[in-house]
Amino acid sequence: MDFTGKRIVLGVSGSIAAYKTPLLVREIIRRGGSVRVILTPSAAKFVSSLALQNLTKASVIVEMFDTSVQSGGSWHIHLAQECDAMIIAPASAATLARLATGLCDSALIAVAVSLPQEIPLLVAPAMDSDMWRHPTTQRNIKQIKADGAIIIQPDKGELASGLYGVGRLPETDVLANALANALSSSGSISRTETHYVSDEIVSMYAEKSSNPLQESVERDIWNVEMALEELKNSATDKRSTENNTHISLAELPVFRGKNVLITAGPTYEKIDDVRFIGNFSSGKMGFALAEAARTAGANVTLIAGPTQLATPEGVQRIDVVSAAEMFAVAAEHFQTADCAVLAAAVADFTPAEVSSGKLKKEALGEEVTLRLLRSPDILATLGKRKTGRQVVIGFALEAENEIENGRKKLHNKNADMIIVNSAAKPGSGFQGDDNTVVIISKFAADRPLPRMSKRECAAEIIKYAAELFG
Repeated sequence: MDFTGKRIVLGVSGSIAAYKTPLLVREIIRRGGSVRVILTPSAAKFVSSLALQNLTKASVIVEMFDTSVQSGGSWHIHLAQECDAMIIAPASAATLARLATGLCDSALIAVAVSLPQEIPLLVAPAMDSDMWRHPTTQRNIKQIKADGAIIIQPDKGELASGLYGVGRLPETDVLANALANALSSSGSISRTETHYVSDEIVSMYAEKSSNPLQESVERDIWNVEMALEELKNSATDKRSTENNTHISLAELPVFRGKNVLITAGPTYEKIDDVRFIGNFSSGKMGFALAEAARTAGANVTLIAGPTQLATPEGVQRIDVVSAAEMFAVAAEHFQTADCAVLAAAVADFTPAEVSSGKLKKEALGEEVTLRLLRSPDILATLGKRKTGRQVVIGFALEAENEIENGRKKLHNKNADMIIVNSAAKPGSGFQGDDNTVVIISKFAADRPLPRMSKRECAAEIIKYAAELFG
């Protein structure tokens, strides 16, 4: 279901999961809806109101009595009555307590309590597992459900505390589909009746198995572009300062002194002395990763295929040409590496025979048969050799079934993380300055990143890689 013509109020409370809020806003807008965002004062510490304002084209409400973003003494009543649905995502333990008791000490709770019964209220809790399981929290959840709200169950995965368990905010597609289902039911069923039906459906959406629903919505992730592009030229620095979820690379002590091995660029497989088999890789992603790792304090060895890119400052560069050469150098340096990031587009096959000089086309005739042999698999080899102290990260450029194939590669190559990008999507793949990726890890839920520059993408990948050492 799309949200064409639907007016959604999105409440955001003080959870680190608030960093996902812009993606949910963008998805609702992509489906045709409009969004008005209300932040609690704590939430404003985790996500930039400026970013959300630019996405929604509407002022973001934080303070109850801020006349610059509200009009009229009963603004909360009018906003509650004029919307088609309200979703609070993420909902912290404190916000659940306020909802359960009706404590209207913030703009967000004032609007939630003012909702007419026929307008759906969805609540997506997000917190650490112990907080989620605490009897107080569960008692509040029961009361909120009894009052008619639809509870979107939290997901299981790696938490901000570094622990693993239930408490993660579900992915964007789960939230959007739960909201769509609530809207489709709200016309004929009151809110006090809806939550019993919707819980079953929401739980189905929240399942993290390889079912057709998940595979279809995963494809939509590639099209989710945060409209922060509008701010890129004019407010990049301001945005980064205001959004304090953007940890700087210099604040990642886990990488300081670590030996990081990175491969980048294409490989050229010689047919003769003037011809080769190659690909269109520019090396930009690998070089950006080398720069990011060096900024984080690592000792970086960059193994580069044929490329004209300048070496990042402070990075040791080793130039190679063929897949066999890259394999030999990578295997040698991996022995002392703490982390290997294999971003190079290594040729899968290489000619079985290499001719000296130049093959003359007159001598070859009208048809040429080229016998190819499989090149050495660097990722699989290092994945097999890695010890408990080493982290191996690979890349997967896919043209179809991207997420499914990425998961297979993660398992088959014994990698710790796979960065999946699509050869068929704009802002992804070879040559360009931007990338759109999904990070797949053994230890956490999939993490889609919106389209961003390859330097920004590299910084995010290095930040996520830091969690693997933890």
